[in-house]
Amino acid sequence: MHRILAILILSCWSVSGWSDVIETSVGKTQLSQVVKGLDTPWAIGILPDNSFIVTERDGELLYVAEGEAKRVKGVPKVAANGQGGLLDVTIARNFSQTRELFLTFSKPQRGGAGTAVAVARFSESGDRLTNLRIIFEAVPGGSGGRHFGSRVVEAEDGSLFVTIGDRGDRPAAQDRSNHLGTVIRINRDGTVPRDNPFVDNPDVRPELWSFGHRNPQGANLDQQGRLWVSEHGAKGGDEVNLIRPGANYGWPVISYGVHYSGQKIGEGTSKQGMEQPKHYWDPSIAPSGLLVYSGKLWPEWKGDLFVGSLKFDYIARLSGNPLREVERIKSPETERVRDIVEASDGSIWFISVGQGTVYKMSRL
Repeated sequence: MHRILAILILSCWSVSGWSDVIETSVGKTQLSQVVKGLDTPWAIGILPDNSFIVTERDGELLYVAEGEAKRVKGVPKVAANGQGGLLDVTIARNFSQTRELFLTFSKPQRGGAGTAVAVARFSESGDRLTNLRIIFEAVPGGSGGRHFGSRVVEAEDGSLFVTIGDRGDRPAAQDRSNHLGTVIRINRDGTVPRDNPFVDNPDVRPELWSFGHRNPQGANLDQQGRLWVSEHGAKGGDEVNLIRPGANYGWPVISYGVHYSGQKIGEGTSKQGMEQPKHYWDPSIAPSGLLVYSGKLWPEWKGDLFVGSLKFDYIARLSGNPLREVERIKSPETERVRDIVEASDGSIWFISVGQGTVYKMSRL
């Protein structure tokens, strides 16, 4: 049965609908409801005209514009199991010319599912995807429903960074002959860039950019074009990492957390040849979306990282060197923050999974 969505759209020309004021380190900030009534939303992609696309984990893709939400047809079949389903959406940098967008999802595979990336053209009518191609599929897949990772970020040169979880197979994150527990880099057509760090090593998957990750669910580029990733630890040890090509981020050999049983993980918190996180949380906050802010609306926040907490219902702001959590933006609306992105005007949009709602933070 066609589910009815409760829709509320606010634009710079509208003063109707729900909004509130919250206190932050830069003073009073307006918080507006953008769309509500969503079923387990996972990601937001904002288009050049400020209409936007939202993914729902069960496999629905919604296009929201001019006060209406449309269900988009042509979405790939997903394995909606546990943490798997339709996950990230990223709008191509040259969308105005190509109308292309990228999706990540858990693709059904023999014996289970694996993280996959698709590219498709978004129709002018806003109701369907056309010319959809799957350009990457992680191997091996797995039968469990956890740790798909699944953010996709387009670099300035058009290549794509994709985060992939370990799928619950801890040792696989140190095995470079598979894609589990890695950040990969591919071209927009799925081919492998010639300057990838392991491209000439026959024993390593050529797509690999970094490895030793557990479940990276947040990723964004900073103003220097560097990739930052937030990832789930076990019990403690959630991390923010600055990604270097070819680097090993240690999971499950080193960690600042412990197993859920309380037992020690691996060999401790450090080991030669393995990267240290730029920041870690203990206890875990269950980090998801990550944004490096441009400073467009709030110059005081330029270059700061914003990370959503699924566990403690707030947005963490991280700043400084060494990087540390300097602010918690918390209100009833920051319930299980899954994704956080910046619009072209500098406003900050985030998904509250707990409320099935997308919110926008803007200046008063």
